[in-house]
Amino acid sequence: MRKNIIWSLFCLSLFVCSCKKDFGDLNQATVQAFTSDATEGELNNLVSGTESGMRNSVALYLDDIGIISREMYHFSPSEPRYVTDLLGASGATLNNSTFYITNTWASRYQDVKNCNVLISAATNSTTITAAQRSGYIGFAQTIKAYQLLMNLNLTDSNGIRVDVADPNNLGPFVSYANGLAAISALLDSAKTQLTGASVAFTLAGFGSYSDAPGLIKVNRALAARVDVYRQLWSAALMDLSASFFALHGSLSDGVFHVYSTGSGDQLNTFYIPQNTTGEVRVAHPSYAADIEAGDDRIGKATVRTSVASLQGLSSNRDVWVYTTSTTPIPIVRNEELILIYAEANIQQSDFADAVTAINIIRTAHGLGAYSGATTQAALLTEMLNQRRYSLYCEGHRWLDLRRYNLLGTVPIDRTGDQVWTEFPLPVSEQQ
Repeated sequence: MRKNIIWSLFCLSLFVCSCKKDFGDLNQATVQAFTSDATEGELNNLVSGTESGMRNSVALYLDDIGIISREMYHFSPSEPRYVTDLLGASGATLNNSTFYITNTWASRYQDVKNCNVLISAATNSTTITAAQRSGYIGFAQTIKAYQLLMNLNLTDSNGIRVDVADPNNLGPFVSYANGLAAISALLDSAKTQLTGASVAFTLAGFGSYSDAPGLIKVNRALAARVDVYRQLWSAALMDLSASFFALHGSLSDGVFHVYSTGSGDQLNTFYIPQNTTGEVRVAHPSYAADIEAGDDRIGKATVRTSVASLQGLSSNRDVWVYTTSTTPIPIVRNEELILIYAEANIQQSDFADAVTAINIIRTAHGLGAYSGATTQAALLTEMLNQRRYSLYCEGHRWLDLRRYNLLGTVPIDRTGDQVWTEFPLPVSEQQ
């Protein structure tokens, strides 16, 4: 992402993967020493490391959500648990010590730790202005909230730890509802910090939203996502109005995890070339079977030259959302915000505005205007269908089906397979 992240990588090396255990290198400077009076350059390196760390295990997170919701299958001859554990095959269960929860959980909390270090370092620095301090803290709190949300998305009613600032005195696990409330409060605190702040750092994947006003817009976009999870429809519309939401704007506008082939940088590991044999990600057959004629989003699932099969599962289409090893992965983008706008209006019975938003999505993808019933039930079905195709393999489908109690509609391709509602807490959290 950037060349100058040596200091950030050193800081990350101090943190082991579990959020329960945190042993520093006793032969090197401690984190506490670093945070006593950091320079602007050191703080900027921490920002770089934090943004870079957000990408760790993102492909696995997308696998978790995509596989359980049957958006896709991941066929891997060397790793059968993608088609056994994650699908509940032959009595398999989700294991609390297996990579599909331990790796992504640890990656998110590792970045939360980096955010906490950045907050402490900025708070204690005497070499920056008050406005710059607020910029660092507001950015760190926004990213921390986003990382916590990703873990809560996986564990659901099993909850998360919100307070992990002191590794020797971790806060308790909180419920799903309380976790969302805490994340919302953290985003609100970040917005307050960013109001009037000065940003002394650069960000790789935030484009025009890298200054303080832009970061507020990103913050409010994430807040609107949390609002709909909390069923706070008026709040969602209010937060959208303060975000980069644009009803007639570019659907792809937003902020992203970015990748490059540069030395020491990361590649997008969700990318697998078309028509590969062996390690493949393939679209669930229902993606093409259910899509409307003329919908250009069929291009996200391209026809293979030969059918891919493994353990009784098969597909003739590759997942083709991330088409190179450096294709960005969205954090949040305008197409999602338009659909949040539609959802919040449907839930408040403002059907005219909801249909306007839905039609913007439909026409953008080659479809005619919505012609179904203008009832809440019918429009919710349409909205969720548009989310299915617009946000395909971006980490939303399982969450959408779960929050609308529709997991029972997920297609089952093998007798005995299961559709999981949540992941267990990692074994490291139960010791």
